Amino acid sequence: MIKLTKRQEEILQIVKKEGPISGKEIADKLSLKRATLRPDLAILTMAGNLEARTKVGYTYKEGASAVPFMTISEQFVREYKGHPVVVRNSSSVYDAIVQIFLKDVGAIYVVNDDNHLVGVISRKDLLRASMGTQDLRDIPVNVIMTRMPNIITIKLEDTLHTAAKRMIEHHIDSLPVVQEINKVSHTYKVVGRITKTTIAKAYMELSKCYTV
Repeated sequence: MIKLTKRQEEILQIVKKEGPISGKEIADKLSLKRATLRPDLAILTMAGNLEARTKVGYTYKEGASAVPFMTISEQFVREYKGHPVVVRNSSSVYDAIVQIFLKDVGAIYVVNDDNHLVGVISRKDLLRASMGTQDLRDIPVNVIMTRMPNIITIKLEDTLHTAAKRMIEHHIDSLPVVQEINKVSHTYKVVGRITKTTIAKAYMELSKCYTV
């Protein structure tokens, strides 16, 4: 069984006693912000200890097993990474819009001539850019992208649990999978991507082996 933290144990006791209960109500009882509890609630839900229902709240699951979560925590990013969608830093915003919708992804990665990661562009970034009056073909992607070292990344040797936690903590839907070229200069090569959908599919596949 996975070893729960003291706070996670407290959350389970609150839900067991008062569920169904909302995340905000749990946070209020612990005198914490809702965002602070989000990773704990996600872990307990993925582990099968809690069940989350829209407009109902969290309920406690009797006899829940933490095995599926432990299995997720032992799966590595390199085994689940998808193909990254990239554009050159010489591309225009128009080019980025075409790519993001043709590939149907939530974000694309900007690389330089050496194929090193230099930026990330989300659908929201492109939407904001398209609301202006300037021709999108004249706007380079480096004007609107998030630049290194402010990009949240994940490595091949990291686990899916680490990837899920990182996305939850930073409120993002995907992570570029990278290989480190130079730590000091924050130079990375993009070798894949991991999304929330990746995590969900992996969890569903693994949980078929267990009764929760």
